[in-house]
Amino acid sequence: MSSPGIEELLAIMARLRDPEGGCPWDVGQTFASIAPYTIEEAYEVADAIDRGDLPALQDELGDLLLQVVFHARMAEEQGAFAFADVVAAICDKMVRRHPHVFADAQVDGVHAQTQAWEEHKRREREAAGHADASALAGVARGLPEWQRAVKLQKKAARVGFDWPGPEPVIAKLHEEIEEVRVEFAARATAPDDPRVQDRLEDEIGDLLFVCANLARHARVDVGGALRRANLKFERRFRAMEALAATDGRDLSALPLEAQDAYWDRAKAAERDRREP
Repeated sequence: MSSPGIEELLAIMARLRDPEGGCPWDVGQTFASIAPYTIEEAYEVADAIDRGDLPALQDELGDLLLQVVFHARMAEEQGAFAFADVVAAICDKMVRRHPHVFADAQVDGVHAQTQAWEEHKRREREAAGHADASALAGVARGLPEWQRAVKLQKKAARVGFDWPGPEPVIAKLHEEIEEVRVEFAARATAPDDPRVQDRLEDEIGDLLFVCANLARHARVDVGGALRRANLKFERRFRAMEALAATDGRDLSALPLEAQDAYWDRAKAAERDRREP
Protein backbone atom coordinates (compact mmCIF):
# COMPACT_ATOMS: atom_id res chain seq x y z
CA MET A 1 0.00 0.00 0.00
CA SER A 2 1.47 3.35 -1.00
CA SER A 3 1.97 6.11 1.55
CA PRO A 4 -0.58 8.92 1.67
CA GLY A 5 0.33 11.93 -0.47
CA ILE A 6 -0.78 15.52 -0.66
CA GLU A 7 -3.80 14.57 -2.80
CA GLU A 8 -5.14 12.42 0.03
CA LEU A 9 -4.70 15.26 2.51
CA LEU A 10 -6.53 17.62 0.16
CA ALA A 11 -9.34 15.09 -0.17
CA ILE A 12 -9.57 14.72 3.64
CA MET A 13 -9.86 18.47 4.05
CA ALA A 14 -12.50 18.69 1.34
CA ARG A 15 -14.50 16.01 3.15
CA LEU A 16 -14.15 17.77 6.50
CA ARG A 17 -15.38 21.04 4.94
CA ASP A 18 -18.31 19.44 3.13
CA PRO A 19 -21.53 21.15 4.37
CA GLU A 20 -23.33 17.85 3.83
CA GLY A 21 -21.77 15.30 6.17
CA GLY A 22 -18.55 17.09 7.04
CA CYS A 23 -17.30 18.10 10.48
CA PRO A 24 -19.45 20.93 11.92
CA TRP A 25 -16.40 22.55 13.54
CA ASP A 26 -14.34 22.52 10.34
CA VAL A 27 -17.27 23.73 8.25
CA GLY A 28 -17.79 26.66 10.61
CA GLN A 29 -14.25 28.02 10.41
CA THR A 30 -13.06 31.13 8.55
CA PHE A 31 -9.64 32.54 7.66
CA ALA A 32 -9.81 34.73 10.76
CA SER A 33 -10.81 31.95 13.14
CA ILE A 34 -8.10 29.60 11.84
CA ALA A 35 -5.29 32.20 11.82
CA PRO A 36 -4.49 31.84 15.57
CA TYR A 37 -4.11 28.06 15.11
CA THR A 38 -1.74 28.66 12.20
CA ILE A 39 0.46 30.85 14.38
CA GLU A 40 0.28 28.35 17.24
CA GLU A 41 1.36 25.47 14.99
CA ALA A 42 4.34 27.47 13.72
CA TYR A 43 5.45 28.01 17.32
CA GLU A 44 5.05 24.31 18.07
CA VAL A 45 7.35 23.56 15.13
CA ALA A 46 9.91 25.95 16.65
CA ASP A 47 9.49 24.30 20.05
CA ALA A 48 10.19 20.82 18.62
CA ILE A 49 13.32 22.21 16.94
CA ASP A 50 14.46 23.81 20.20
CA ARG A 51 14.05 20.49 21.99
CA GLY A 52 15.85 18.58 19.23
CA ASP A 53 12.85 16.24 19.05
CA LEU A 54 12.73 15.04 15.44
CA PRO A 55 9.70 12.73 15.85
CA ALA A 56 7.78 15.67 17.34
CA LEU A 57 9.05 17.90 14.53
CA GLN A 58 7.63 15.48 11.97
CA ASP A 59 4.28 15.59 13.73
CA GLU A 60 4.25 19.37 14.12
CA LEU A 61 5.22 19.95 10.48
CA GLY A 62 2.20 17.85 9.54
CA ASP A 63 0.00 20.03 11.71
CA LEU A 64 1.45 23.15 10.08
CA LEU A 65 0.91 21.70 6.60
CA LEU A 66 -2.71 21.04 7.54
CA GLN A 67 -3.09 24.75 8.25
CA VAL A 68 -1.91 25.59 4.72
CA VAL A 69 -4.31 23.04 3.27
CA PHE A 70 -7.15 24.40 5.43
CA HIS A 71 -6.66 27.99 4.24
CA ALA A 72 -6.26 26.88 0.63
CA ARG A 73 -9.48 24.85 0.82
CA MET A 74 -11.46 27.82 2.14
CA ALA A 75 -10.03 30.01 -0.64
CA GLU A 76 -10.94 27.40 -3.26
CA GLU A 77 -14.52 27.30 -1.97
CA GLN A 78 -14.69 31.06 -2.58
CA GLY A 79 -13.23 30.73 -6.06
CA ALA A 80 -10.11 32.72 -5.08
CA PHE A 81 -7.31 30.15 -5.43
CA ALA A 82 -6.52 26.50 -4.69
CA PHE A 83 -3.65 24.60 -3.09
CA ALA A 84 -2.02 24.07 -6.50
CA ASP A 85 -1.96 27.84 -6.97
CA VAL A 86 -0.21 28.26 -3.62
CA VAL A 87 2.46 25.73 -4.66
CA ALA A 88 2.87 27.33 -8.09
CA ALA A 89 3.23 30.80 -6.55
CA ILE A 90 5.93 29.80 -4.08
CA CYS A 91 7.84 27.84 -6.74
CA ASP A 92 7.77 30.87 -9.02
CA LYS A 93 8.85 33.17 -6.18
CA MET A 94 11.79 30.98 -5.14
CA VAL A 95 13.10 30.77 -8.71
CA ARG A 96 12.56 34.50 -9.28
CA ARG A 97 14.32 35.52 -6.09
CA HIS A 98 17.32 33.23 -6.64
CA PRO A 99 18.67 34.28 -10.04
CA HIS A 100 22.16 33.39 -8.80
CA VAL A 101 20.97 29.76 -8.62
CA PHE A 102 18.43 29.46 -11.43
CA ALA A 103 19.85 32.07 -13.84
CA ASP A 104 23.22 33.67 -14.54
CA ALA A 105 23.26 36.36 -11.83
CA GLN A 106 26.23 36.58 -9.45
CA VAL A 107 26.23 37.43 -5.74
CA ASP A 108 29.23 38.01 -3.53
CA GLY A 109 28.42 36.36 -0.22
CA VAL A 110 25.49 36.20 2.18
CA HIS A 111 25.28 39.96 2.78
CA ALA A 112 25.02 40.68 -0.94
CA GLN A 113 22.39 37.98 -1.27
CA THR A 114 20.33 39.55 1.54
CA GLN A 115 20.48 42.93 -0.19
CA ALA A 116 19.48 41.36 -3.50
CA TRP A 117 16.58 39.56 -1.80
CA GLU A 118 15.28 42.83 -0.37
CA GLU A 119 15.60 44.49 -3.76
CA HIS A 120 13.59 41.66 -5.38
CA LYS A 121 10.89 42.12 -2.75
CA ARG A 122 10.82 45.89 -3.33
CA ARG A 123 10.35 45.46 -7.08
CA GLU A 124 7.62 42.90 -6.47
CA ARG A 125 5.78 45.33 -4.19
CA GLU A 126 6.02 48.03 -6.86
CA ALA A 127 4.76 45.63 -9.55
CA ALA A 128 1.83 44.73 -7.32
CA GLY A 129 0.89 48.40 -7.02
CA HIS A 130 2.12 48.94 -3.47
CA ALA A 131 3.40 52.52 -3.55
CA ASP A 132 5.00 52.59 -0.09
CA ALA A 133 8.53 53.85 -0.77
CA SER A 134 9.60 53.87 2.89
CA ALA A 135 12.68 51.93 3.96
CA LEU A 136 10.32 50.21 6.40
CA ALA A 137 7.97 48.93 3.69
CA GLY A 138 7.11 45.25 3.69
CA VAL A 139 7.13 44.56 7.44
CA ALA A 140 3.87 42.71 8.00
CA ARG A 141 1.59 43.95 10.78
CA GLY A 142 0.48 40.41 11.53
CA LEU A 143 3.89 39.37 12.88
CA PRO A 144 4.42 38.84 16.61
CA GLU A 145 5.36 42.30 17.86
CA TRP A 146 8.84 41.31 19.08
CA GLN A 147 9.60 39.93 15.62
CA ARG A 148 8.16 43.02 13.94
CA ALA A 149 10.33 45.23 16.17
CA VAL A 150 13.49 43.47 15.04
CA LYS A 151 12.48 43.63 11.37
CA LEU A 152 11.75 47.35 11.62
CA GLN A 153 15.12 47.91 13.29
CA LYS A 154 16.94 45.91 10.61
CA LYS A 155 15.22 47.86 7.85
CA ALA A 156 16.18 51.17 9.45
CA ALA A 157 19.76 49.96 9.95
CA ARG A 158 20.12 49.31 6.21
CA VAL A 159 19.88 53.06 5.59
CA GLY A 160 22.29 53.85 8.44
CA PHE A 161 19.78 54.61 11.22
CA ASP A 162 21.29 52.42 13.90
CA TRP A 163 23.46 52.56 16.99
CA PRO A 164 27.12 51.74 16.25
CA GLY A 165 27.27 48.95 18.83
CA PRO A 166 25.75 47.51 22.01
CA GLU A 167 27.09 50.10 24.50
CA PRO A 168 24.78 52.99 23.48
CA VAL A 169 21.88 50.51 23.38
CA ILE A 170 22.65 49.49 26.98
CA ALA A 171 22.80 53.17 27.95
CA LYS A 172 19.41 53.68 26.30
CA LEU A 173 18.08 50.65 28.17
CA HIS A 174 19.03 52.27 31.51
CA GLU A 175 17.36 55.49 30.37
CA GLU A 176 14.14 53.66 29.50
CA ILE A 177 14.14 51.80 32.83
CA GLU A 178 14.36 55.14 34.65
CA GLU A 179 11.42 56.47 32.62
CA VAL A 180 9.39 53.40 33.57
CA ARG A 181 10.30 54.00 37.22
CA VAL A 182 9.05 57.59 36.95
CA GLU A 183 5.69 56.46 35.56
CA PHE A 184 5.26 53.84 38.30
CA ALA A 185 5.84 56.62 40.83
CA ALA A 186 3.25 58.76 39.03
CA ARG A 187 0.73 55.93 39.15
CA ALA A 188 1.27 55.56 42.88
CA THR A 189 0.07 59.14 43.35
CA ALA A 190 -2.73 58.94 40.75
CA PRO A 191 -3.74 55.26 40.48
CA ASP A 192 -7.02 55.97 38.69
CA ASP A 193 -5.71 58.40 36.07
CA PRO A 194 -5.93 56.65 32.66
CA ARG A 195 -3.35 59.06 31.23
CA VAL A 196 -0.76 57.79 33.69
CA GLN A 197 -1.53 54.18 32.78
CA ASP A 198 -1.26 55.08 29.10
CA ARG A 199 2.17 56.67 29.66
CA LEU A 200 3.30 53.63 31.63
CA GLU A 201 2.29 51.31 28.80
CA ASP A 202 4.09 53.58 26.36
CA GLU A 203 7.32 53.57 28.39
CA ILE A 204 7.25 49.80 28.90
CA GLY A 205 6.79 49.44 25.15
CA ASP A 206 9.88 51.62 24.61
CA LEU A 207 11.79 49.44 27.07
CA LEU A 208 10.83 46.25 25.25
CA PHE A 209 11.72 47.82 21.89
CA VAL A 210 15.21 48.66 23.16
CA CYS A 211 15.57 45.13 24.58
CA ALA A 212 14.80 43.78 21.09
CA ASN A 213 17.42 46.14 19.68
CA LEU A 214 20.01 44.93 22.19
CA ALA A 215 19.28 41.33 21.22
CA ARG A 216 19.74 42.27 17.56
CA HIS A 217 23.13 43.84 18.28
CA ALA A 218 24.07 40.70 20.21
CA ARG A 219 22.98 38.59 17.21
CA VAL A 220 20.57 36.80 19.52
CA ASP A 221 17.13 35.75 18.33
CA VAL A 222 14.62 37.50 20.61
CA GLY A 223 12.06 34.72 20.38
CA GLY A 224 14.66 32.04 20.98
CA ALA A 225 16.11 33.90 23.98
CA LEU A 226 12.66 34.39 25.49
CA ARG A 227 11.79 30.72 24.91
CA ARG A 228 14.98 29.74 26.76
CA ALA A 229 14.08 32.08 29.62
CA ASN A 230 10.56 30.62 29.79
CA LEU A 231 11.91 27.07 29.82
CA LYS A 232 14.44 27.98 32.52
CA PHE A 233 11.75 29.58 34.69
CA GLU A 234 9.41 26.63 34.24
CA ARG A 235 12.16 24.12 35.02
CA ARG A 236 13.23 25.92 38.19
CA PHE A 237 9.68 26.60 39.38
CA ARG A 238 8.75 22.94 39.01
CA ALA A 239 11.92 22.06 40.93
CA MET A 240 10.81 24.46 43.68
CA GLU A 241 7.46 22.70 43.89
CA ALA A 242 9.16 19.30 44.07
CA LEU A 243 11.57 20.43 46.81
CA ALA A 244 8.74 21.89 48.86
CA ALA A 245 6.67 18.73 48.43
CA THR A 246 9.64 16.62 49.57
CA ASP A 247 9.72 18.76 52.71
CA GLY A 248 5.99 18.18 53.17
CA ARG A 249 5.16 21.82 52.42
CA ASP A 250 2.74 23.49 50.01
CA LEU A 251 4.68 26.10 48.03
CA SER A 252 1.58 28.26 47.51
CA ALA A 253 1.07 28.52 51.28
CA LEU A 254 4.58 29.81 51.95
CA PRO A 255 5.61 33.47 52.27
CA LEU A 256 7.75 34.95 49.51
CA GLU A 257 10.93 34.70 51.61
CA ALA A 258 10.49 30.94 51.98
CA GLN A 259 9.64 30.57 48.28
CA ASP A 260 12.82 32.49 47.38
CA ALA A 261 14.82 30.04 49.48
CA TYR A 262 13.42 27.15 47.43
CA TRP A 263 14.22 29.08 44.24
CA ASP A 264 17.83 29.41 45.38
CA ARG A 265 17.96 25.68 46.16
CA ALA A 266 16.58 24.86 42.70
CA LYS A 267 19.21 27.08 41.05
CA ALA A 268 22.00 25.55 43.14
CA ALA A 269 20.89 22.03 42.25
CA GLU A 270 20.87 22.99 38.59
CA ARG A 271 24.42 24.33 38.81
CA ASP A 272 25.57 21.17 40.61
CA ARG A 273 24.15 19.00 37.81
CA ARG A 274 26.00 21.06 35.18
CA GLU A 275 29.37 21.04 36.93
CA PRO A 276 31.62 17.96 36.51
